[in-house]
Amino acid sequence: MMLPQNIHLKDYNYSLPKDKIAEFPLEQRDHSKLLIWDKNQIKENVFSRIQDLISENSLVIFNKTKVIQARLIFQKKTGANIEIFCLEPDDEMDIRESFQQTVSCKWKCFIGNSAKWKSGTLSKKFSIKGTDYILFAERVEKINNTSVIKFSWQSQTLTFAEILDNIGLIPLPPYIEREAVDSDKIRYQTIFARQDGSVAAPTAGLHFTENSLKKLEEKNIECEYITLHVGAGTFKPVVSETIERHEMHTEKIIVDKNTIIHILQKHNRKKIIAVGTTTMRTLESLYWFGVKLIKEKDKTTSFVIHQWDAYENNAWDDIPVQESLSAVLDFMNENKLNFLQGSTQMMIVPGYQFKIADGLITNFHQPQSTLLLLIAAFIGESWKNLYNYALENNYRFLSYGDCCLFFR
Repeated sequence: MMLPQNIHLKDYNYSLPKDKIAEFPLEQRDHSKLLIWDKNQIKENVFSRIQDLISENSLVIFNKTKVIQARLIFQKKTGANIEIFCLEPDDEMDIRESFQQTVSCKWKCFIGNSAKWKSGTLSKKFSIKGTDYILFAERVEKINNTSVIKFSWQSQTLTFAEILDNIGLIPLPPYIEREAVDSDKIRYQTIFARQDGSVAAPTAGLHFTENSLKKLEEKNIECEYITLHVGAGTFKPVVSETIERHEMHTEKIIVDKNTIIHILQKHNRKKIIAVGTTTMRTLESLYWFGVKLIKEKDKTTSFVIHQWDAYENNAWDDIPVQESLSAVLDFMNENKLNFLQGSTQMMIVPGYQFKIADGLITNFHQPQSTLLLLIAAFIGESWKNLYNYALENNYRFLSYGDCCLFFR
C-alpha cells in the first residue's frame, strides 16, 4: 500500500471551469447524465436506466442521513447580518438528543461576518403556528475556526429541531454561489432521508426517485441503508502539499445490525454497490472496526476509526471481510446492540485496497479534494481520462451535477 506521505495533491488536480458547476438541479432527479467506468472502458447512459446497469440480486446501499437547515441569520442593532452555521453538538450528547432539547443547547458553529460580532448576545424573533418566540445566541468559546454557541429560548416544549425547521436555511455548498431557495429544501435532500444530522447532502443519492427504487426492486436488486452524518469538513480543501499533513474531518455513523447481516450474506456472492463516498467510507470503516476487535482483543473497544488506522495496520488487512464483520456482529450481540454507533475519520487515498463494495455511484468531485482521492483509489489513474471526458462532453459537476457509476 502506498504510504500517504508519498501522495502529492498536485497529482490530483484538474481545471474546473465555473460554468461546469451545476448551480441548480435538473427538473427531474433521474434525468441526469450517467458516466460509466467498467473494465477500463468509458460508456454513457442516463440515470433513469440505472437498474439496467446493475446485475440482478445485487445489494445497493444508501446513506439515509437528512440535511438539517443549519444556517441561522441574526441581525444586530447596527444592521449587520451574522450567520451561524450549526455543525454538531458541543458535548457528548447524541445529535438526536440535542435536537430534542428545549430551553437551551450548545453547538459548535462556523460564524459568518464574525468580525462584526465582538461580544454580546444576538437575538432573533420568530413565530411558529401563531406563537411568538425569541432565539438567543451567545458565543461561549472559540476553538480554532469554530465557535461554541449557546442557543436559548423560553419554551419548555419547543425543540431545537423545530426551531431549525422553521427558521433555519438549507446549507448549500460554498461553490454554489447563490442564496438557497424554497425548492432547495426538497431537492438538496434525498427521497429516503430519515436521520437528521448532516450539513451537506450525500449527493449521489439525490438522483434517485421513487420510480428508480421501484425499478431496482422489480429486478430483484435489494436495498439497505446506513447513516453517516456529513459534516462541513467534506468541503475542507487540502492545502498541504502532501496528504500526510491534512487532518481529515470526523463524521458520525449509525448502522443497523440487520444491515451488517445482509452485507455478510451478499459479500463474495453478489455485487455490492455503494451509493456515494459517504456510504463507501462507512462500509470500509465497519471492516476496520471488526479488524480492531479481532487484533486488539479488547471487547470494550468503541467504534472509532482514526485517519490512518487502515495504513498503520495494513499488515492486518488480510483478515477476510466475513471474519471482520462477524466480529462486529459478535460485539453487538455481546453488548445487546441493535444499532452500532460510532465515528470515522478514515481517509481513503490511492493505494488503499477496498474490502466490501464492488461498485460506486457518485457525483463528480472538486479538484484536490479528499473525495477525488477516494475516486482515484477506487478506479486508479483512469480518473483523469474520465474527468477529461466529462468536461469535454458537457457533464454537470459537483453536488447538483451529473452522476458516475464505477465498477472494480
